[in-house]
Amino acid sequence: MLSKDDICAELTLSAAVGFLTVSSIITMSAPFFLGKVIDVIYTNPSEDFTTSLTSLCALLSGIFLCGAAANATRVYLMQTAGQRIVKRLRTTTFSSILQQETAFFDKTRTGELINRLSSDTALLGRSVTENLSDGLRAGAQASVGVGMMFFVSPSLAAFVLSVVPPLAVLAVIYGRYLRKLTKMTQDSLAEATQLAEERIGNIRTVRAFGQEVAEMEKYTSKVDYVLQLAKKEALARAGFFGATGLSGNLIVLSVLYKGGLLMGSAYMTVGELSSFLMYAFWVGISIGGLSSFYSELMKGLGAGGRLWELIERKPQLPFNEGITLGKDTFRGALEFKDVEFAYPTRPETSIFKDFSLSIPAGSVMALVGPSGTGKSTIVSLLLRLYDPISGTITVDGFDIRQLNPLWFRTKIGTVSQ
Repeated sequence: MLSKDDICAELTLSAAVGFLTVSSIITMSAPFFLGKVIDVIYTNPSEDFTTSLTSLCALLSGIFLCGAAANATRVYLMQTAGQRIVKRLRTTTFSSILQQETAFFDKTRTGELINRLSSDTALLGRSVTENLSDGLRAGAQASVGVGMMFFVSPSLAAFVLSVVPPLAVLAVIYGRYLRKLTKMTQDSLAEATQLAEERIGNIRTVRAFGQEVAEMEKYTSKVDYVLQLAKKEALARAGFFGATGLSGNLIVLSVLYKGGLLMGSAYMTVGELSSFLMYAFWVGISIGGLSSFYSELMKGLGAGGRLWELIERKPQLPFNEGITLGKDTFRGALEFKDVEFAYPTRPETSIFKDFSLSIPAGSVMALVGPSGTGKSTIVSLLLRLYDPISGTITVDGFDIRQLNPLWFRTKIGTVSQ
């Protein structure tokens, strides 16, 4: 069932798409009507026409104003929907993180998880809202623009659009390369964040051993690698957008050249050439927008892949499943029977083997021993932060693997060291 935020986000996105359609239609109709105005001015200058021209321009100004309002509303709604989606992603991701088993946190760096919550969610949210809106608009304008170019002059349109396939191939290659770079950059940034968090959290230890300079060098090395990846991305962007910009300018130049020849042969009017140039200009901008959309989409997919992997991960230990004991049944008698255990991060180091312990209900017991003999591990097993490799742990005769962990932990009072 959809939540209130999900419904609001869907309605907001739907409204934004509606305003996007209105603004795109108005934008792409402008060159056609402006071309007609130019033709009338060029061929029929007269005093009576001045009034008609003023009225026509006033009407077009009103239409353009409506288009601007629709575009502004579209941007506002898309950004609002984007923030709702980012909020949803962050809460869903955080909920999934909290439900993972303790062994997951032993193996996964905290900085990496923080990076997923902050950077990846924002990147994915922007990719599926603002970037998607820009992509839809660019696609619609490019399609309509190409259609109108063929409507105005089929021969000139075919001549101009012959350069599109090579650009499309270049965009695909660039997008795949950028997606790979983005994943590497995000992973490296997560490592740098993890290093900084660990060192700041243990600053007393760092200072006690006089390792400030060494730790600074380690962190600098991490962020230097991130900078190297960012430079590669900047170089790829520079080459790609430089090539697309050059191709756009050459397209305009070719339109002027061939269009001038057609005008000289009386196959086109000055208004038609003006309309064609404006449509070619919009198509060029739209193709550039589609290129940017594709590259940003690849970045969003790179971030989204890591997020979905985390969101869809099923915890190896249940979070809120199992039976609960009533007040009359629950007494608190504990028994460890033939327990064998090793931490998941160190499976070769056995902590317990054939360990047994019985604690009657209502009794008081102290576990005494040197550091590293497993006293805290017994508490961790009792809280079911981990499951033993073999053997059983029972409460009032019930195996704790049958009990609801969330309920059972509320019955245990703990004081951390």
